[in-house]
Amino acid sequence: MLIEEFTVRRLKMRMKEPFTTSFGTLQDKQFLLIEVKDELGNSGWGESVAFEAPWYTEETVDTNLHMIRDFLIPLLIGKKLSHPDQVGEIFSPIRGNNMAKAAVEGAVWDLYAKRNNLSLAKALGGNRQSIEVGISIGLQQDLPQLIAKVQSYLDEGYKRIKVKIKPGEDIELIRGLRASFPDVPLMADANSAYTLEDTSLLKQLDEFGLLMIEQPLGYDDIVDHSVLQQELKTPICLDESIHSLTDARKAIALGSTKVINVKIGRVGGLSEAKRIHDYCMAHGIPVWCGGMLEAGIGRAHNIALTSLPNFILPGDTAGSSRYWEKDIITPEVIVLDGQIKVPSTKGIGFVPDLAAIEEFTVGKWHFTK
Repeated sequence: MLIEEFTVRRLKMRMKEPFTTSFGTLQDKQFLLIEVKDELGNSGWGESVAFEAPWYTEETVDTNLHMIRDFLIPLLIGKKLSHPDQVGEIFSPIRGNNMAKAAVEGAVWDLYAKRNNLSLAKALGGNRQSIEVGISIGLQQDLPQLIAKVQSYLDEGYKRIKVKIKPGEDIELIRGLRASFPDVPLMADANSAYTLEDTSLLKQLDEFGLLMIEQPLGYDDIVDHSVLQQELKTPICLDESIHSLTDARKAIALGSTKVINVKIGRVGGLSEAKRIHDYCMAHGIPVWCGGMLEAGIGRAHNIALTSLPNFILPGDTAGSSRYWEKDIITPEVIVLDGQIKVPSTKGIGFVPDLAAIEEFTVGKWHFTK
C-alpha cells in the first residue's frame, strides 16, 4: 500500500462528568485524530491518547501534534508498505514519543486491515467474538457516592471494578467498598502515588482480596516494584513503567509484576502491544487493556487488541455512553451484560461519524506526498 496523504484533526469533546485521579481532574478532552489514505482512496483512522498536560507521561496533545506534523508524517508519506509492522522500523530514528507514533501507526493498521478485507481484530490475530470489560471509576466526593456509582455499573453488568486511590483515600476507601461488595472483582489504581516508605500501609490491602494494585510506585520504576511485590500478597500490575517489550521483559525477570496493563499509546502502537502480549503469554503473565478516556476510534482499537487470547482479565474499554453524550463513530460502542461484541467487518469495524468529527474539530491539517 502506498501512503499518499494524511489529515490530522484536533478535537475537543466534553465528558459527561469530571474524571479524577491522584494527579488531577479532567472533563474537557482534547485529542488528535489521524486519517491516512492510500493510492486507492481507502482511509484508515487512528487516535492519539495524550492529554493536554504531561501528567500521565511526558507527552501532550501539543507535543504529539508537533511530532506527527513535523517528523512522523514526513518519514511515512510516499512510502510503500507491505505490513504495519514496518511503521515502527521507519519511526525508529525518533526517540520516545510513543503516543504520537501509536496514533499514526494505528491509522495504518486500520488501512491495512481494510485493504485485506479483514477486521482489525483478525489482522492482529485475535480470536474472540466478544470481550469482557470492566469499569474505571475516578475518585469521588465521599464513600457513599463511590458505593452508589459502583452499584450502578454492576447493575449494567460490568465484570470488574477499578477504583483510583491516593494517600489519605486508600485503605478505608477499599475497606468500605469491600464491606458493600464482598465478592466483586475489585482492583485499586494508585497512578504512582506511593513510595517504598508506604510498604506497611500498602500491605494492609492484602486483607481485601484485590485482583491487583496498579502502579503503586514511581511512574518510571521497575526495581522498587520488585521489592514491594516481595512484601505483598496482592499482585502488582505495572502500567506507566512499561513502554516496550524490553521493559516488560525486565519487569518480569525482576519479579516486579504479576500482571501487565497494555495501553496501545503508551507502548508505541499495536505492533509493540502485540509483541508484549505474545511475550507475556509465553511467560504466564496475564495482560489486560487499559483505557485513556478514548473517543470511539481509540476505543475501537482497544477492542481489536483485547480480542487476542492472553487478554484474560476484563479491561477498561467501557461503552461510549460511559464518557460521551455523543461519540464520533457509528454505531457507538455498546456494553451488554459486561461484554462488547468484537466487530467482524473490515478495519476497526466502526464508521467514523464525519459530521460529529467536524462538530468537535478545533484544528485541521492536510498533508500529501
